[in-house]
Amino acid sequence: MDFFIKLKRIDLNATFNCGQCFRWRLSKSPESAQKAEYIGFAGSKSATVRQETDGITLLGVEPDDIPYWENYFCADEDYSALIETFSQDSTLKAACEFAPGIRLLRQEPFETLISFIISQNNNIKRITGIIDRICGISQICNSGRFPQPCEIAALTPLQLEAMGAGYRARYILDAANKINFGEISLDEIKKIPYNESKVELLKIIGVGDKVADCVLLFGFYKLEAFPHDVWIKRALERYYPDGLPECTKGYEGIAQQFLFHYIRNL
Repeated sequence: MDFFIKLKRIDLNATFNCGQCFRWRLSKSPESAQKAEYIGFAGSKSATVRQETDGITLLGVEPDDIPYWENYFCADEDYSALIETFSQDSTLKAACEFAPGIRLLRQEPFETLISFIISQNNNIKRITGIIDRICGISQICNSGRFPQPCEIAALTPLQLEAMGAGYRARYILDAANKINFGEISLDEIKKIPYNESKVELLKIIGVGDKVADCVLLFGFYKLEAFPHDVWIKRALERYYPDGLPECTKGYEGIAQQFLFHYIRNL
């Protein structure tokens, strides 16, 4: 069935191409020439999503999956109110006006963890290629689902290297093994405060502050997380040498997405 989700502010192009996810592709269907349409995956789910004037339409989804996608696209978050609050700061106001339809996604934690380990010192094309090849190990033919920790843990470093992971292969395996054998619990990370959850993720070889914050923001929706990459560091040096403005408190991660997209496109 097709299902419409009313969202006052969403731009699929900006949302899917702002560096937070890697498994959505522009559709080549005739209808997509009129409206942006993406085909993609999130964890074990797949969907075709079409841009509408006041929201998005999910094409051919299972009725039981609708709550999943409403949660994924953060239908419960009032972005108009957030942008109004952020606009108390002149730089954030400009960033929100530049791309008012950026929306944070609630992604699957394990998929997000592996994806951002892969993203280190990498570019979007290579990241998506490696993730696609890793998804190809699934035992469910053509499912496209992201593998479980046990499936990745069963791989060898050489297999991952052959998929393009390079030196990140041992980081990927360390993450998969620690989760598969219960040394790190993703369910527990969801429940504990931001600072404690970051300490847990930093136990994984190859996971530093930036990757941990990306995973906590995009995979666990911990909005205090504020990943620092080269673009954000430049923004902080230029606009916020004394720290982020008070209007971002509690929503620093969403503010980061607006700033990141704005600064790198200036």
